[in-house]
Parts: sequence; C-alpha cells; structure tokens
Amino acid sequence: MTHHHHNHEIHSTLSFDEKMIKLLKHWIKHNDDHAATYRDWAQKAKQKGRDETVSLLEDAAAMTERTSKLFEEAVASVKPLSESR
Repeated sequence: MTHHHHNHEIHSTLSFDEKMIKLLKHWIKHNDDHAATYRDWAQKAKQKGRDETVSLLEDAAAMTERTSKLFEEAVASVKPLSESR
C-alpha cells in the first residue's frame, strides 16, 4: 500500500484559507476511501464468521465518517472568512 506516499505540499501561491480548504477536502476524500475499505473488509470478515472483527471494522468506519463530517464543518467555517474578503 503506497497511497500515503503522495505529496502533501501545496503551492505557496495559495492563501492560507485556500490551502486549508484544499487540505480539508483532501482529508475528507481520504477518510471516505478508508471508510469504504473498512466496510469492504467487514463484509469479508462477516463471510468468515468473524463477528467481533465485523463490529470493530464497522465502528472504525463510522468513526472515520464522523471525522469527515467534522472536516466538512471545518471547510464551512473557513469559507465564510474567505468570502468576506
């Protein structure tokens, strides 16, 4: 798995707010991808009768989705500041 080896540098020509929004949206996508993977593996674990593992993976997916919701709120909190300038 090499998906974490992408470049986190954002061009310095972006304002702080633009960088923040770009990072937050990236993190939302990243988390959504992870949550989908956790749910996929929960289904695989279910097929093998691994009920505790299923429950833990489903919990991890839900927690990841809650984190994404916080990031979405953070995007919304940055946008009004950016738009008022």
